Amino acid sequence: MYYAIKILISAILIVAISELSKKSSLLSAILASIPLVSVMAFIWLYVDTKNIDAISKLSTSIFWLVIPSLVLFVSLPILLKFTNFYLALFGAIVLTILAYYIMIFFLERFGIAF
Repeated sequence: MYYAIKILISAILIVAISELSKKSSLLSAILASIPLVSVMAFIWLYVDTKNIDAISKLSTSIFWLVIPSLVLFVSLPILLKFTNFYLALFGAIVLTILAYYIMIFFLERFGIAF
């Protein structure tokens, strides 16, 4: 039942953002940009384990990986000018994955481990 509640809350947030975007891209962008998934992950992790160190490590890891995730939001509108939605989205995802690999490579070089 606990997992069903977690899934339901997560699904409601996704649907709410999607529906809100039909009426206001600004409000849906604000809601989507709030790190709700991260906050929910912190809450679920705390409820499940009470492990503050794990939450701290997760938070730090998320911080470092937010930087390459921005590639998606920069590349998607650029790619949409040249191709259809699905190809642009696929290309943006590929570029984002590449950015993640590059970021992790450099973080490991500087001794920052996940």
